[in-house]
Amino acid sequence: MPDKTGRITLWQVEVFLATAEEGAVSAAARRLGASVSAVSQQLTALEGAMGVPLMDRSTRPVALTPAGEALKRRAQNILNEAAAARAEIAGGDMAALTSLRLGMIEDFDSDVTPQLLSSMAGELANCQFLLETGASHRLFDLLDTRALDVIVAADMGAAAEWMEVHPLMQEPFVAAVPRGAVAGEDVAGQLQKLPLIQYTTRHLMGRTISDHLARQNLRLSHRFELDSYHAIMALVAEGAGWTILTPLALGRAHRFQQSADILPLPFAPLSRTISLNARAGVLSTMPERMAGKLRPLIDTLVVTPAVERFPWLAGDLKLL
Repeated sequence: MPDKTGRITLWQVEVFLATAEEGAVSAAARRLGASVSAVSQQLTALEGAMGVPLMDRSTRPVALTPAGEALKRRAQNILNEAAAARAEIAGGDMAALTSLRLGMIEDFDSDVTPQLLSSMAGELANCQFLLETGASHRLFDLLDTRALDVIVAADMGAAAEWMEVHPLMQEPFVAAVPRGAVAGEDVAGQLQKLPLIQYTTRHLMGRTISDHLARQNLRLSHRFELDSYHAIMALVAEGAGWTILTPLALGRAHRFQQSADILPLPFAPLSRTISLNARAGVLSTMPERMAGKLRPLIDTLVVTPAVERFPWLAGDLKLL
């Protein structure tokens, strides 16, 4: 029987890197979608194959040995090279891809995401999909730690050097006001007399809005800071105040739009960009091709219906 001593697997390396970055076996298991026992077994097997201890799992967080530090420095390159090799072997044939871990901004989860997955599933017959939906900042964290291969999220500023970025759409922020609550020309003055229902500053979008208001030297009173588009728009519909959101956010809470007036911001405009992001050079042409699939879906499901409902959005809500 062949001697298997010293053999390591890519899965062992991925488990090791996840544990080293997360600082705990349990956290690595959650990140990888595996059981704690399975992660522990892979770490033990890797240490056996390497012939040296790699980490002290009794500490919190886990402590890497010198050998573990050395492996960590190379583990990222090992996994990147493996992913690049799979993409190169697949070449232009997307059907050869066997796994894809995709992160999607929550704003797309009811329409764009299902249609994208349906389209890709037909083309990638042998591919296993893992989908993670969430706030943009969390998706970027998961991409950074290699827990995801590709993400679609709101831009957070200058892209890191290791990323490739494919812009998809730009959308403006708008005001949602209780039906008939403002009239005439001094919209800004009237809104300052109403409570602001604020999207949570724990998320990127909320911080973007808050920072923009500060730059405009606008100090708006607010009693509510929420992380749910539906809850925010329900309060607006009930007349509890007004809010600042985006057309994508309003689309998710569409059942409340009949009880609200949607207006351009009555002060300096604000917009955000949604892009597809991946690790540069790892997935060959796959990210660019995915972006090509997404743009017509976004146009059909997001841009066109919003502009038909609110023609003044034309030019500001657009594909990139």
